[in-house]
Amino acid sequence: MTVARPDHRVTELTVGQLSARTGVAVTTLHFYESKGLIRSRRTPGNQRRYTRDTLRRISVIRVAQRMGIPLSMVRDALAELPEERTPTREDWARLSRRWRTDLDERIAQLTALRDGLEDCIGCGCLSVRDCPLTNPYDELGEEGPGPRRLLRGAAARVRPAPVPAADPCGGVSAACRGGG
Repeated sequence: MTVARPDHRVTELTVGQLSARTGVAVTTLHFYESKGLIRSRRTPGNQRRYTRDTLRRISVIRVAQRMGIPLSMVRDALAELPEERTPTREDWARLSRRWRTDLDERIAQLTALRDGLEDCIGCGCLSVRDCPLTNPYDELGEEGPGPRRLLRGAAARVRPAPVPAADPCGGVSAACRGGG
């Protein structure tokens, strides 16, 4: 589908033109504006008008969202850019460096999640056959609530645990009773 582009001499865009050019729904543009991600001015008829630099800002927002960057972080980053100026390559490099550490941490967490999906996650249930061996007596519960191994991120590797005494979970699960 070809989108009619406003003439390059047009310095302000209507919300419809901005929506058509960016592929973002008008309601989403209004949402972005309510969150302080983009700005518009109002005409005497109370219609929104956006400067052309908003096109690039929306592209930055969409890329950041695709990477899973929270909108609050995007807003803070965009707030550092000069108003009514299209973000430059240097601006983008600075923004992306800021987000890199967060992305690296999430990648490590997702990798740990993927690699541990078929293993004990440290929830304390002691019902999976391996739990009495990898989390005897719910030792991981001392670290806090929830699936401890998954919450640890990349450092969450199953550590070798000593083989517990027979029936480490008090006969609660079928795995402990040998029915596994």
